[in-house]
Amino acid sequence: MRRTIVLMAVVVALALAAVGCGPPAEQVGYHEWSSGPAFRSGTAEGADVVGDGIRIGNPVGTVQHPSPEGGSRDYDYARWTSPPHRTGFAATQLVTSWNASTPPGTWVQVEMRGRTAGGADTGWYVMGRWASGDADIHRTSVGGQSDAHGTVNVDTFTANPGETLAGYQLRVTLHRAVGTSASPSVSMVGAMTSAVPDRFEVPASEPGARGVELAVPRYSQNIHKGHFPEYGGGGEAWCSPAATEMVVEYWGEHPSEQDLAWIGPDHPDPAVDHAARQTFDHAYEGTGNWSFNVAYAATYGLKAHVTRLRSLTEAEDYIRRGIPLITSQSFRADELDGAGYDTEGHLLVVVGFTADGDVVVNDPASADDPAVRNVYPRRQFENVWLRTKRHDANGEVASGSGGIAYVITP
Repeated sequence: MRRTIVLMAVVVALALAAVGCGPPAEQVGYHEWSSGPAFRSGTAEGADVVGDGIRIGNPVGTVQHPSPEGGSRDYDYARWTSPPHRTGFAATQLVTSWNASTPPGTWVQVEMRGRTAGGADTGWYVMGRWASGDADIHRTSVGGQSDAHGTVNVDTFTANPGETLAGYQLRVTLHRAVGTSASPSVSMVGAMTSAVPDRFEVPASEPGARGVELAVPRYSQNIHKGHFPEYGGGGEAWCSPAATEMVVEYWGEHPSEQDLAWIGPDHPDPAVDHAARQTFDHAYEGTGNWSFNVAYAATYGLKAHVTRLRSLTEAEDYIRRGIPLITSQSFRADELDGAGYDTEGHLLVVVGFTADGDVVVNDPASADDPAVRNVYPRRQFENVWLRTKRHDANGEVASGSGGIAYVITP
């Protein structure tokens, strides 16, 4: 079932609404460039705006990049740089998203440059080197990016204490193998900025959407235990690609038989194996890179981005409109009744709410596919999802996601 006509307006409205509601101490903004006029507002160096995307026109240079097989390969490149975007508040974190098509022999690099509240420009931080396949480059985040203004940790820029972002620019570099004519095409690039206070507890929201449940396919990560350990340690670690694949297939999309041909016939739910391979981050050595997961979803013609929400009330707005959400949370088993496991970071799919307002989820950390549907107490779920600090099993202070969500729509 494809709910294409009205959903994009809904998602934009919800993203804009997130900037202006909630307590002043907790602020979230999301902005993207995803149309011809939006891309023409930026600066193109050898890149052309074609329809509602950007492609390589006349390359402006050549660069060498390591090949997965060893050695290196020469690539022509073009660039597009966004105009400066003001956050409207003093942001402490930023996560980028992009939607792109990368035919064989092509790839993209996405960077961010911040403008601090004090008026200084940061350097350019690489937020990801990405291709939908893995034959041309190692899809990867970039470690070691830390300076006086902040640090990039996998998919997230975090400002140093005392520093905040008042604005930012994004830059996309499009690459193609020298001597070829193919081009990557970028249809969206955007960023979520936020300022969420450190907290162990969050305010409770009152139930709104009751008795609503979306028919999202169910995939267990645990039935893939030991599968393809080269992709993040095996299937037991594949919560993010399993959750992403559930939502991709909810919208009627699926890997082709050709996509799945590399997987043996004895593997159950091979689409999950495929999603794990296509989201694997070589530097992070895992499949949980938030930006890479939404980029994977977008390869099916969907639109996808990473944002933060501030309550289950906001999540209910999406569910009412038929949009499941993938959420990131960490907790001890005694903090979420019915989960039965501890996790330092876990992705699952919010698919609805019971008549009492509790949260219906597809939790990939389940014994098998039928067991994926779970109901978690509303108050407990909201707290472990939205908080930024928690105590681990040893009593040490650990981090929470602060309400991270993947939004994937037609």
